[in-house]
Amino acid sequence: GMGWALLCVGVLLAVYTLLRHGLRGAPRPRARPELRGRTAIVTGGSSGIGAATALELARCGARVILATRSARRGEAAASRIRRETGNNEVQFMHLDLASLRSVRAFASTFLRQEPHLHLLINNAGVSAGGTTEDGFSLPFQVNHLGHFLLTQLLLERLRSCAPSRVVIVASSAHCAGRLRPESLGRPPSGLFSTFQDYCDSKLANVLHARELATREQGTQVTCYAVHPG
Repeated sequence: GMGWALLCVGVLLAVYTLLRHGLRGAPRPRARPELRGRTAIVTGGSSGIGAATALELARCGARVILATRSARRGEAAASRIRRETGNNEVQFMHLDLASLRSVRAFASTFLRQEPHLHLLINNAGVSAGGTTEDGFSLPFQVNHLGHFLLTQLLLERLRSCAPSRVVIVASSAHCAGRLRPESLGRPPSGLFSTFQDYCDSKLANVLHARELATREQGTQVTCYAVHPG
């Protein structure tokens, strides 16, 4: 009856899936790049994509700076990564992207303490609404403006250590972004204003990456925007 028919269909689908995916075998893991002697900054490196990125960089031997807002979470993540990788060159440094003052303080401390910078990963992001102490919408400042300022302040160091790169974690949500120069950085109005704000910030990320890549041609500083999906 109907039960047998469904069972047969299920078995056929399972066999098809196994043949399609199973026989190809797992992709061969790529060799890890050797990053000993290279310094990376990962913003929002204490959890999620940032922590996973920092862990991989540490496994490759890089010196990794976790630039995060919470000292407790940042120190805990740095300690966990040092333990897991045996790489002691993993440090926490305080950075609150919702404060342009904090961005400037971080950059100035970093430039004073660290002679090299080869990789800047602008990963931190928020989707919550609100306004910052600088008067900008929270997602637009944390996701774009704070990172934009950070990149500008560290660009000379990236150039002097080239080949180096800037990676901006954007999102395919940029497709729904709309940037209005006259109200840039102010929360949009309407029912879905927080979502719109997030999309706008991600569009700003992509445009920032494209413009920076264009301007840095010939300097060996390369720039990428990535969608983490």
